[in-house]
Amino acid sequence: MARMMKAQVVESPNNMVLKEVPVPEITDDEVLIKVKYCGICGSDWSIYTGKYAADQLPLITGHEIFGVIEEVGQNAKGIKKGDRVAVDICLTCGTCYFCRRGDGLLCESFTQLGIHTDGGFAEYVKAPWKNIYPIPDSMDDYTATFVEPLTATLQASKKMDAKIGSSCVVIGCGLGVIHALLAKLRGCAPVILVGDSELRLNMAKEMGIDYTINIKEVDDPVAEVKKLTGGVGADYAIEAVGHHSTYEQAFAMLRRGGKLEAFGVCATDDMASLAPYDFVLGEKKVSGSCAGIGNDWGDAIRLLQYHRIDPKPLISMVVPLEELEDALKELRTNPNLFKVLVSPEIKERVVF
Repeated sequence: MARMMKAQVVESPNNMVLKEVPVPEITDDEVLIKVKYCGICGSDWSIYTGKYAADQLPLITGHEIFGVIEEVGQNAKGIKKGDRVAVDICLTCGTCYFCRRGDGLLCESFTQLGIHTDGGFAEYVKAPWKNIYPIPDSMDDYTATFVEPLTATLQASKKMDAKIGSSCVVIGCGLGVIHALLAKLRGCAPVILVGDSELRLNMAKEMGIDYTINIKEVDDPVAEVKKLTGGVGADYAIEAVGHHSTYEQAFAMLRRGGKLEAFGVCATDDMASLAPYDFVLGEKKVSGSCAGIGNDWGDAIRLLQYHRIDPKPLISMVVPLEELEDALKELRTNPNLFKVLVSPEIKERVVF
């Protein structure tokens, strides 16, 4: 008889069921991970409501995974049962045109754990052993849960490739806070964060971000950014919201010759208006970044290990697996919540 485990399964849009399901069976090239914590991402809400990946349902979501190896496939090397690990959630074929060019994120059969295949909102999850990254003993469990979110923002930071001393504006104060911290780490000055949450903006200021702009308190965020950059606009802008209006604002906040890093995921039918004139005579540039992959995990682990980024002030609470659906809804309605982690190992909430 198959071993069973608890899991939260999105059966259909807006229908999540806590149920007993078989523990995943691993191949020789996989490992089984006992989940300790899995963070809630905005994409988990999108899948729950059917906005994204509805064709993959039913599905166990959750991709910000930290856990301990329970079983190891016989082909695995360099890892063992009991290792604390994070998981590169990107699954690529390795042989298509894009993979052979080193562009795994563009793989023709690209899938991700917890988004297209079963993920971490369960007691156990399986993954290819080559996607496993051990966590140093010096790193606490809460910090280890931030490896995956940091990889996504880190990949965007690498693609943006900001120069030391350049100005950077970030729109969005969810993962935008991490984007802003990475911009500061790269030597950007000033770093400006634009958002609508007083709590998150104040937290960003306490973490060392130079300027914050609350869109509820100003008439024109673009004008405010121009004012803070001597009238010329920002050298770099990151859109971390995912809406045509904020993309248009980000583009307008750039100086001539500036670069927009596109990160926020819009609806497939959401279209922004960007003037071709600015691409030509203004020489503005746009690049996109959707996720971390490969050694972004190793880089993120080192940044956390050596305290270049400290994500723990961002944690609002940890909830039992049984309360995942409630927590998803609370994140949409409670402006005082920031990062929420889910654990199959606890029975009561831990509030920070």
